[in-house]
Amino acid sequence: MGRFECVPNFSEGKDEARIERIASASREVAGVTLLDVERNADHHRCVISLVGEGEALIEAVLRMMRVATAEIDLNQHRGEHPRMGATDVVPFVPLGTSTMAEAVRLAERLGERVAKELGIPVYLYASAAKRPERSDLAKVREGQFEGIRDTIGSDPARAPDFGEPKVHPTAGAVAIGARPILIAYNAYLTTPDVAIAKKVAKAVRARDGGLPEVKALGFAIQERNRAQVSMNLTDYRVTPVHRALEAVRREAARYGVGIEESEVVGLVPEDALFAAAEYYLQLHAFDRAAILERKVRAIDERTPGHESIASFAGRLAARTPTPGGGAAAGIVAALASALGEMVLAYSIDPVKPVDDLAELARVLGEGRRRFLELADEDAKSYDAVRSARRARKERPEDPARSEAVADALEYAATVPLETAQRAVDLATRLAAVGPRTRTALRSDLTTSLALFRAAAEGALANVSVNLDDLKTAGRPIDRYESEIVRLTPKE
Repeated sequence: MGRFECVPNFSEGKDEARIERIASASREVAGVTLLDVERNADHHRCVISLVGEGEALIEAVLRMMRVATAEIDLNQHRGEHPRMGATDVVPFVPLGTSTMAEAVRLAERLGERVAKELGIPVYLYASAAKRPERSDLAKVREGQFEGIRDTIGSDPARAPDFGEPKVHPTAGAVAIGARPILIAYNAYLTTPDVAIAKKVAKAVRARDGGLPEVKALGFAIQERNRAQVSMNLTDYRVTPVHRALEAVRREAARYGVGIEESEVVGLVPEDALFAAAEYYLQLHAFDRAAILERKVRAIDERTPGHESIASFAGRLAARTPTPGGGAAAGIVAALASALGEMVLAYSIDPVKPVDDLAELARVLGEGRRRFLELADEDAKSYDAVRSARRARKERPEDPARSEAVADALEYAATVPLETAQRAVDLATRLAAVGPRTRTALRSDLTTSLALFRAAAEGALANVSVNLDDLKTAGRPIDRYESEIVRLTPKE
């Protein structure tokens, strides 16, 4: 399963300490990164953006929900934004090669756990919806906490997808789903008159005949003394940001008001902003590949430590001298380390972590990063040997150039040797704690150890291939030969 964004919305926008406690719960989970926290006091709501993979992302969100469930009482909650739960909505968004079907499975697995472990009824929405009418979040949240509380037990249409037909007494209910990338975009009008904002919102939203893939509401933002048109652009490729903004501007002008400013809530795809720039700058033949940062990123992503596995495998398959076996050994060792980290992450009790297991997990993480560097260095070492030999060929009588060849050869042997040494050391330490890891993860442990062995064997072969040339260059090779013997498994 690939990577996903998850954007849980919590019904708390005023207490910064509480928001931090909710957000911090996700930081405890390996493999999940907290990208952004947005809050609004008038909406009394915060939006937290995470990125991660599969079960780790589910665990992170569940931990955040536990904090929100314990600390937020919807009976006391008042805000401009509609809400049905302390954790109000949790969408999973597929990224890269991840699929919507995979995102739906994540939503379902989280929903099962939320109902069972937190006692909160769950409604699946958007692409995860089991009922057609629940594809629309507004329909799911209709009546808000109080309305759902009063009807969930008697109205079959209110029956949740997971959990008992009764709301949690303080945390309410939650909508969990899967959807494409959504842009939350707000326009502040040059008036505090919320009636105008509501009329504009009605004119621009899809359900009332406005722009496709646009949801909109009008709010009064007291702290700014302004009315706000709050929009969700559910597919920015159908209705881009600039078109939504211009529609709001035209409708607002009917009532003699303008747009003071606008804002994006949470994260936004760069292509959405580029489209707006092209529109307002009238760049009709603009090549986005000409953007400086994209050029630099394209260069960075060609190195083994940054590019995708698919891209690296394609370069490895090409009829080119680099990357080769040494770089592949480094990548394989990095994968072995990552798999070992995962095994330990599930085997360590977060409440009572065992020091030696936690330390090994840390060392595996350091090893994973170093193996990626070694994969990159292996290709550079080969290029260094070729360059040094070409230079010596131009001036074979120059002893400095012969020394440069010997130095390059030593570097070419040292890099894979470090890969092999680290791989054998980490495999030995991981195997030693194997009996203390979870039985359900033994296949993952076995795979990690097998990858470490393959990486070490391949790396040692790359050491050996350089020894004859190194010896001819006048450098001692005893150290390399003894390490090859020590690191080679005995029959």
